Amino acid sequence: MRKFELIAPCHFGLESVLKKEIIDLGYDITAVEDGRITFFGDEEALCRANIFLRTAERILIKVGSFHAETFDELFEGTKKLPWEEYIPKDGKFWVAKAASVKSKLFSPSDIQSIMKKAMVEKLKGSYGLDWFKEDGESFPIRVFLMKDEVTVGLDSTGESLHKRGYRKLTAKAPIAENLAAALIMLTPWHADRILVDPFCGSGTIPIEAAMMAANMAPGMNREFTAQNWDHIVGKKIWYDAMDEANEMVDLSVETDIQGYDLDPEMVSIARANAALAGVDKLIHFQQRGVKDLSHAKKYGFIITNPPYGERLEDKADLPELYRIIGERYSKLDAWSMYLITAYEQAERDIGKKADKNRKIYNGMMKTYYYQFLGPKPPRRPRTEDK
Repeated sequence: MRKFELIAPCHFGLESVLKKEIIDLGYDITAVEDGRITFFGDEEALCRANIFLRTAERILIKVGSFHAETFDELFEGTKKLPWEEYIPKDGKFWVAKAASVKSKLFSPSDIQSIMKKAMVEKLKGSYGLDWFKEDGESFPIRVFLMKDEVTVGLDSTGESLHKRGYRKLTAKAPIAENLAAALIMLTPWHADRILVDPFCGSGTIPIEAAMMAANMAPGMNREFTAQNWDHIVGKKIWYDAMDEANEMVDLSVETDIQGYDLDPEMVSIARANAALAGVDKLIHFQQRGVKDLSHAKKYGFIITNPPYGERLEDKADLPELYRIIGERYSKLDAWSMYLITAYEQAERDIGKKADKNRKIYNGMMKTYYYQFLGPKPPRRPRTEDK
């Protein structure tokens, strides 16, 4: 099989979670950088990474890298890359996104334009053409510039991996599916433990938890751009990876996953989304405010994305809201609480300092993942063989 160096971008602050996922899939990491992990893999790895990784944003095939401080160097460096190995003569190709950090070249539109021209020049020579129809399959390119080092990747994913295909309706400020999955994976929660999201909105956190409990791959119900690249990845490899994902699903698992929201419309939306994801039988959604949060059992988890006060008119309500969160949490017996928010006074108003605090960038917004750790449940006694 053909070997690739693959790049998986992720949310800033979640590199360690994605790194563990890639290692668990069986692939060797070559670099860990801010917001992305690079690893080696073959055609099968390309398919499996798209289908199985919960916290990545997309999977890129690394076409190459080079140093560029001027647009001439950018043009020449791009032109030297082996584009003919990836893009056929009828391929539609463009630089979908350019990101620049601490580099002399910083205008995304200029970077995109110059790289496109360089790619055209290279492919003209490779195919003996003066003009490209670009009426074939799509080959979007993404480029990162970091301290004048240019890394070029071919996007195998298309729509971001956070789009699992189940969320047709959303709340006003929904949390991305891959971020929700990462938040759960940063906790010791597993399927036989209680999980409650008292601000569930469109249901993303409970749905992602239920998919993990049922061993359901996040990408098994969507399509990817590279599925049409038969000259790079054969159809059978995709079919085999999808078969692997389908065989792993176990919907017989017993769970106690609950989602509350004060808005009855949000509860209906969450139920509809869970049904589309195929996990509606594993989650109990109900209309309920955080002030009514309670549970009779011990050792549960709150994992939630409460309001941040993004709108100015909502900011005045935050102290009271977070005070209620803290009060209700204190009434639960031996529970843990994991809460992501951009609200700077969260600990003060909850009335308790978090045991751990992790900085995560939700898009361009700096947020904090406050982790209030409850005691571990006692080990279950082993049943002796008779």
